[in-house]
Amino acid sequence: MLLAVTLASALVSAASTIGGALPGPLPLFPADNWWNLNISGAPVDPSSAAYLSFIGSTRQLHPDFGGDVSPGSAEVYGFPFVVVDGSLPKRAVQFQYDDESDGVDHTTGVSVPFYPIPDEAITQAHWIESGDPGNVDLRSSADRHMLIVDRDNRYLYELYNVFYNGTQWVAGSGAFFDLNANGRRPDGWTSADAAGLAILPGLVRYDEAFGTGEIRHAFRVTVRATNGYVYPASHRAGSTGGALPMGARLRLKSSRDLSGFTPEVQKIFRAMQVYGLIVADNGSDMYVSGTYDPRWNNGVLNPAFRALSASDFEVITLGYHPVPPTAPTNLRIRTTG
Repeated sequence: MLLAVTLASALVSAASTIGGALPGPLPLFPADNWWNLNISGAPVDPSSAAYLSFIGSTRQLHPDFGGDVSPGSAEVYGFPFVVVDGSLPKRAVQFQYDDESDGVDHTTGVSVPFYPIPDEAITQAHWIESGDPGNVDLRSSADRHMLIVDRDNRYLYELYNVFYNGTQWVAGSGAFFDLNANGRRPDGWTSADAAGLAILPGLVRYDEAFGTGEIRHAFRVTVRATNGYVYPASHRAGSTGGALPMGARLRLKSSRDLSGFTPEVQKIFRAMQVYGLIVADNGSDMYVSGTYDPRWNNGVLNPAFRALSASDFEVITLGYHPVPPTAPTNLRIRTTG
């Protein structure tokens, strides 16, 4: 009997894993997706200098990721992500912005079972951004994103501002992405991110930084204010004159010498030169997003990132894409997973 209980516990653990192995092929999404676009030869936007002046040319880069805030603390730096198998039961989530969320019957406004949220996330730490369990209500003070990958079907589910109220899951918004396709959100729609983009594909991940190959995708970055949106974004969250739009791309200048950094930091910075940073949300200027992982060493990351400033970057042509974008997928009718 003890053996049976132990095996059952192991299966549950294997079914839902914090920071588990992501399903290949990698990087996430097809090779021609906007996150995986090589922009090393893209033209510089005529207003690049003005945009960077708005941010502040001396504004330093910051790694918005890391490990535990303190030993034994529930609070964490960065985005946790959860890998589940395709058999996990789906849960209905009640949304504040249900008209722009997936998992909702938009003819009735009723949420349907759609999101494979592990029950462990209700009471256990580190399943949700900021670290505290889902039954702790921090919606007024933290973004509380939850990122879930169905490894069997290669589906990505992302939720914003989640909370388990004792009866059901509630959230600000939720989005579904098929990792096998380039389904852009309908124009005007948010996702779990203000720009309407997926979050997980734009994170700096430990396994990539310390892996054998190069990092082959862009990173998510925040700025303090934005002005509208451009492709590949689909949603605005500000109209501040002089600010970058959501979806804008910054590229680390190829002339920036990286030889003085550690190998893993060089790899991260080389990806910024080839794939760039995509403006995905309002927040602190030049904060680059990454995963929660206790193996990160912020004693190395923080000074390395501070060695770069906004003046080391350039803004490429707004809305840049070398081929016509994939037609938006009408996710309004997506109510089952």
